[in-house]
Amino acid sequence: MKWKNKLLVLTFVSLFIGVALFGFDFTNAQQMPANSSASPTPTPTPADDEIPIEDDEVIKIDTEVVNVLFTAQDKNRRLLTDLKQSDVRLIEDGQTQEIVAFSRQVDLPLSLTILIDTSASQERTLPEEKAAATSFLESVIRPAKDEVAIISFTGEATLEQGMTNNMNRLRRAIERVEFVPPSGYVGGGVIVGTPPISGRNQATQGSTAIWDAIWVTAAEVLGPAPEKTRRAIILLSDGVNTYGQKKLDEAVQAAQKSEAVIYSIGIGDNFYDGVDEGALRKISERTGGRAFFPRDEAELRQAFRLIQEEMRSQYLIAYEPTNQKRDGSYRKIDIQLTNAEMQKQKVKLTHREGYFAKTEPKK
Repeated sequence: MKWKNKLLVLTFVSLFIGVALFGFDFTNAQQMPANSSASPTPTPTPADDEIPIEDDEVIKIDTEVVNVLFTAQDKNRRLLTDLKQSDVRLIEDGQTQEIVAFSRQVDLPLSLTILIDTSASQERTLPEEKAAATSFLESVIRPAKDEVAIISFTGEATLEQGMTNNMNRLRRAIERVEFVPPSGYVGGGVIVGTPPISGRNQATQGSTAIWDAIWVTAAEVLGPAPEKTRRAIILLSDGVNTYGQKKLDEAVQAAQKSEAVIYSIGIGDNFYDGVDEGALRKISERTGGRAFFPRDEAELRQAFRLIQEEMRSQYLIAYEPTNQKRDGSYRKIDIQLTNAEMQKQKVKLTHREGYFAKTEPKK
């Protein structure tokens, strides 16, 4: 039986060495459930390219994705709602880009600013403009999703109401908008007597700074709006700019940087210079919008209805530009039809002309 004693001694020595080297815990071993395996299967270490990702983990891709909204209309200006990705191609700075997403957008949140000219040329039409704007908001705005700001302007812009989804506040803001005549004004552009010496204040009160108003609206009101919203400016004016520091091109650039579409409603008074249709068309088309020139109140309300329809019937193209430089440069965009039948039907695509690339964050 000596060999049994030796075997018992060897077993005891082995257990002793195991405790000393690995710190085996007999207490925990005794508490393990009866149906558990005494030797649990070790969890394999995944390879570097097989690391599991938690469902809620955000994967950040260091590339710039550009989103472009556009509308499609036939020769009768009817909106088309059945386009497919294969019907179009997108070109940036002369190079065809690979489209990574294409969809029809009917439910994006809206961030709108109604920009109302209150200079002397709007004196007669202002009451109808205010009524149509209020009716538009009541039919379009969804309190749970959309927000609107109201701005009036002559030589200077006045924020009547910042971004809100509260219809009562918006109604009151529109009601407050009024024409304030400069000193000595009697109507029809006639000023009697010598205006008081008040420097810049008097000059701005009797003038129209359209491009300044658009610039400050795009940069300071729509620029900070939440991402993934449809930004738009609805401009009510005759388009005759008589004052200000900004030019039309600067207003367009500000709108493009904030990704804002401009819809112009050209309304004026024949006592003055009429309506500058060319300027309003230019600033609207270059930002992906459209200009309207109503001749009466019915056509004014129709213009608002068409704007509402367009904002709900747009397509979204997303692409990763081949030029990934973050240099703040301007990139020109062109969306073209590839569908031969639509080309024959003279379908028109409307979109912004370009965008400004992002810049590297300051260190």
